[in-house]
This record gives sequence, structure tokens and C-alpha cells, in this order.
Amino acid sequence: MATSTVHPKKSTTQKLTRNSKVFKTVLQAIENKKGSDVISIDLRKIGESVADFFIVCQAGSTTQVKAIGDEVEHLLATECGEKPYKTEGRQGLQWVIIDYVNIVVHIMHPDARAFYKLEEMWQDADVVVHTTT
Repeated sequence: MATSTVHPKKSTTQKLTRNSKVFKTVLQAIENKKGSDVISIDLRKIGESVADFFIVCQAGSTTQVKAIGDEVEHLLATECGEKPYKTEGRQGLQWVIIDYVNIVVHIMHPDARAFYKLEEMWQDADVVVHTTT
């Protein structure tokens, strides 16, 4: 019986840091639309993680959730030439996820953030609080 080995396709995307343009542009987009309680969760040392970073922010209303999501997508497209791999949550606007493969942006209404507690789910990862002006 012959066996074959399947080699997974290597990603062409590079590992990101907090100093990368994409990372900084996401933070700028959130700040532009007055997102609050912004954190980044560094997942690079977690073996089963699906991304390098989660960036999580809070929005006070569904209108603000939409505005932040739109700004993230717009700035990353214009400043970095990046389009999201996938987006979720645009219907209910309680928790919008914008997946850029190595960075996943979570824009959460306060009730959703309190319920899901992403910070606690990834407590083994390094968490940085980002201040907005």
C-alpha cells in the first residue's frame, strides 16, 4: 500500500508585531471612531492560536460598532492595501469580527463583551491595554 505525505501550504503572510503598520492602522481606525477599552492579545506564543493578535475594543452603540468596523476596513484598504479574509456579525452589530488572518479585530457592544470575556478566555496570552486620546 502506497502512502503519501501532504504538506500544508506555507503562509505567505509574515508574522506581525505591535509595531507593524497593519497593527498600528487598526488602532488608529478604532481611535478615529472613539472606540474604548482597547486591548491587544498577543497569541504568538500560544500553539493552538489562529492568529498572531486579537485586537478588542468596545463601542457604546450598534451605530458605533458599525462605524468602527467600517473605519477599520477602509483604513486598512487605503493605508495598507489589506482586505479582510472574512467578517462576521454585521447583521446584529453586537460583536463584529474582522479577520485579517494574522490580526483579528473584535468590535464589541458592552453587553457582548461582558458576556463573552475574551480577555479571560486567552488569559495565558500577553494582554496590552491601549489608551486612546
